[in-house]
Amino acid sequence: MSEETSAELTALQAALAAEHAAVYGYGVVGGRIGGERLVEARAAYDTHRARRDALVREVRGLGAEPVAASAGYALPFPVPDSAAAVRLAAELEGRVAGVYSDLVRAAGDARRREAAAALREAAVRAVRWRGSSVAFPGLAERDGTDPATGSAPATTAAPAAPPAAAPSATATG
Repeated sequence: MSEETSAELTALQAALAAEHAAVYGYGVVGGRIGGERLVEARAAYDTHRARRDALVREVRGLGAEPVAASAGYALPFPVPDSAAAVRLAAELEGRVAGVYSDLVRAAGDARRREAAAALREAAVRAVRWRGSSVAFPGLAERDGTDPATGSAPATTAAPAAPPAAAPSATATG
């Protein structure tokens, strides 16, 4: 296996692991969220399951054994209610976007396009859940995300103050 294919396989396995975690996480989200957001959570769950299954096929297509899902995952924070479930959904999407960003860098051609589409979709879902966006979705080192946790601050920037007026250059005299 070439070094390039090995890097791509590593990124595919990381994306698969993230999709396993997202499927688990959306199971938690679905159990805590209600109303219209439940439909959104179900759609995201279905999307992550489909992406997970596609990644399993891609990894096998490269002749490797797909990384297995863990029996359980540690949540980044307690999820006792709907508000926490919304935060978890945004967190899951941010983390998934990060691994797809890595896959975009490692992959070539059609796989790169598919990874870019998955990155874009995760970023859009994260904005819907979070209510705000980050400058560089999937790039923790550039979007204000803590690289250790993958957690992006959910803040909205205040509008910038207008530039101060330049002193008048009129002569009095």
